[in-house]
Amino acid sequence: MNSAKIIDGKALSAKIRGELKTQALEFEKAHGRKVGLAVILAGDNAASQVYVRNKIIACEETGIKSFAYYLPADVTQNKLLELIDELNSDKAVDGILVQLPLPKGLDENYILSKIDPKKDVDGFHAVNAGNLLLGNACLAACTPSGVIELIKSTGTDISGKHAVVIGRSNIVGKPVALLLLQNNATVTVCHSKTANLKEITKTADILVVAIGKKEFVRGDMVKDGAVVIDVGMNRFDGKLYGDANFEECAEKASYITPVPGGVGPMTITMLMNNTVKAANLNA
Repeated sequence: MNSAKIIDGKALSAKIRGELKTQALEFEKAHGRKVGLAVILAGDNAASQVYVRNKIIACEETGIKSFAYYLPADVTQNKLLELIDELNSDKAVDGILVQLPLPKGLDENYILSKIDPKKDVDGFHAVNAGNLLLGNACLAACTPSGVIELIKSTGTDISGKHAVVIGRSNIVGKPVALLLLQNNATVTVCHSKTANLKEITKTADILVVAIGKKEFVRGDMVKDGAVVIDVGMNRFDGKLYGDANFEECAEKASYITPVPGGVGPMTITMLMNNTVKAANLNA
């Protein structure tokens, strides 16, 4: 019986944050100011508060200056847009992040579209998404960027491999498929309307699961020796579960990410990476 090696997202994240700290210090020496990230939180969503706190801690760890803006749940769209406008022109701010979800009544897509693409460290702006599609330099979405780093950390050469992505969201599925293509994988994107899903996943050298369904991928869907990256975060009875059944998939895979401790830590680390990258691009 095979047993997969666990890809430790925490360890990889710590290593990259160490490198970013050095880069941030070099930027500070060269430009006389710290790299700056502005985080906007509207409303009192408990999960969002935790995410924002973790992002601010990550800033401290990497030598990035954080600017936190806490807005009430009844904030008007105009007020929020005014703040984004100010931050777009603020020379001390290299990255702007609007924590999602936003309170009801606010148009998320419109608000995100008003962030200067050069400061869009989430990589959600149409300009960055378009540049990713075209293969141009851009700020790519954080979770997909983290997925690529996790795969590379195993020593796997992505080039020529068959990568299957389950999920087609704009935040994970589509951008991770594009990043895999950039790394010369042959990519198949599967989703809720895909026929014969199991037949397709069993041909995957690299399997990325991002559909938000608890333990959806079972062992009989995984090719022997595959690299399995589980992006799922499903809370059930106070416990976190991935989109893959860890025990079953670990018996077939060569490498697998745990939940928690796999993709999660990398998402915030790649946000820090994008912020340092944005600072250097715009300096």
